[in-house]
Amino acid sequence: MYQQPDPHSGLPPSADGGALQPYGAGDPGPQLLTLGDISVSQHMVVTPGGRFPLRGSVWTVTDMSRTERTTPAWAIVVAILTFLWTCLLGLLFLLVKETRTTGHIQVTVQREGHFHAATLPANSPMDAQRVQQQVNYVRSLSG
Repeated sequence: MYQQPDPHSGLPPSADGGALQPYGAGDPGPQLLTLGDISVSQHMVVTPGGRFPLRGSVWTVTDMSRTERTTPAWAIVVAILTFLWTCLLGLLFLLVKETRTTGHIQVTVQREGHFHAATLPANSPMDAQRVQQQVNYVRSLSG
């Protein structure tokens, strides 16, 4: 027998027709952190492919980002223009550098027949360190 979900609770009906408890056996519980499309609670990992227990899961972080230091185009143009008027003083603009980080960070989780990889964009050099710290926290929970 199909039972309509209660629109006020936001919870689906239970199999036996009774009301679900907010943190029952089927509910992963409160979310501790999110890494891309991977959500982690105290005892569960939730991915688009399904959910599985956190205990015993294996986490991997792969940093595929790169950081470059380059001279921006505006500094080259200003150096050329000021070189014509002030000789060597305009060349100081070539010392201006900008740092640009591109790429992504891949986080994978696996456990007994389950595997999921999330790709997180890297916008600064600190992003890889932040993701590594979050995964280390999750590893401490899964142990």
